[in-house]
Amino acid sequence: MIQTIRNAWAVPELRKKILFTVFALLIFRLGSAIPVPYINSELLALQLESQSGTILGLMNAMSGSAFSMATVFALSIQPYINSSIIIQLLTVAIPALERLAKEGGEEGRKKIASITRYTTVAIALLQGFGYYSLIKSYGLISGGTLPTVWVGIVIVLSFTAGSAFLMWLGEQITEFGIGNGISIILFAGIVSRFPQMISDCVRGVNVWNQVKSGSITAEMIQQSNPTVYKTVEDAQTYLDQIALAPWMIPVIIIGMLALVVFIVYISNAERRLPVQYAKRVVGRKMYGGQSTHIPMKVNMSGVMPIIFAQSIASLPATIGAFMGWTVKSEGFGGGMMRLFDTSKAFYSILYFFLIVGFSYFYASMSFNPIEVSNNLKKNGGFIPGFRPGKPTADFITKVLNKITMFGALYLSVVAILPIITGNLFGYRSLAIGGTSIIIVVGVALETVKQMEAQMLMRHYKGFLE
Repeated sequence: MIQTIRNAWAVPELRKKILFTVFALLIFRLGSAIPVPYINSELLALQLESQSGTILGLMNAMSGSAFSMATVFALSIQPYINSSIIIQLLTVAIPALERLAKEGGEEGRKKIASITRYTTVAIALLQGFGYYSLIKSYGLISGGTLPTVWVGIVIVLSFTAGSAFLMWLGEQITEFGIGNGISIILFAGIVSRFPQMISDCVRGVNVWNQVKSGSITAEMIQQSNPTVYKTVEDAQTYLDQIALAPWMIPVIIIGMLALVVFIVYISNAERRLPVQYAKRVVGRKMYGGQSTHIPMKVNMSGVMPIIFAQSIASLPATIGAFMGWTVKSEGFGGGMMRLFDTSKAFYSILYFFLIVGFSYFYASMSFNPIEVSNNLKKNGGFIPGFRPGKPTADFITKVLNKITMFGALYLSVVAILPIITGNLFGYRSLAIGGTSIIIVVGVALETVKQMEAQMLMRHYKGFLE
């Protein structure tokens, strides 16, 4: 492995791409530590700490803790992801956009990308205003003698500018770095929370030891931190979770390692369709006659169904959170927040079906059986047992539907299994951890494969050997 990295570093072009990606991620992490003015970020972090298993905790995990600290990059690349979902769905629904995407060539793709950027800025403005409203409802805005309107404009524009900059930075990584820039930024945000997660585990064990010895009680925890634990019952719930810490930590670690192995295995699995090329004579030479195959990956859509499904499923709760509603609120707002809680059954079911739907959507967008069948027919190829043309396209479609269903079920089960486990053992944050580990492993595999391809072009041994 070390020798392989040294070989990759020895390639000047690859070395420049690695350095550019690292430099871009460094800028991302620096921006994630720059606070937006007029916000009490310390009290905000304490306020959001008590909602670690909710949609706010999920947004905080995806942003690398920038959301809870109200930094410039607090919205992360969520507006861009939401914009991409909207534009891709509209591309299927609106014929003009579909023609622009399919027949417009390079110019059409540029126009689609431009529309996506403008939509991203609009969504970032809406989310920035919503986040400002949320912070304002907590009473954490302090502009001194400045007008409230001016303070609000500064805060909202800061969030919007940060999201727009991350969108641009992701595009630069895609063009000049390694891997998909948006996925890399999302990966870096999640990975940056790992040291904090380890620290929380150690703190949990220390608190458990103190509770066991009787030096800490629920009343003492509630009195020492009334912002997070508003009642003694909230503090007792925290202690009940801490009581599981000593033996739950190794179980969680073993479970996550097993999950990583399973994700890697399925990500590399593929169905190979045999293809035979007919022999033909051109002049005095004979061409064709060789056998090959069409590789069809079980999970050809990667982590995108997870990201898109998560964005859609969390949208109602996100709007509610920005309106200042919580799971303890009365009326419609509180009911919606409880319904779309990331640890509840309704959210899990909705999340499951959205992942399945987006898996089929991405499979249909990235793999066209009719086009594959026509290309085989033009080049004199055929799948043994099926006539060229429509019979071949129908067979490929049938195989595509089967493997897409298996891949969608795999993603869905892996995504909601930590939610079920968290509810059984009282660890609500596992719902976020399960989603995070799928994204981290998926992005890591995709990036390694792209680097592997560049290494193979230069006749070096790759990372996967």
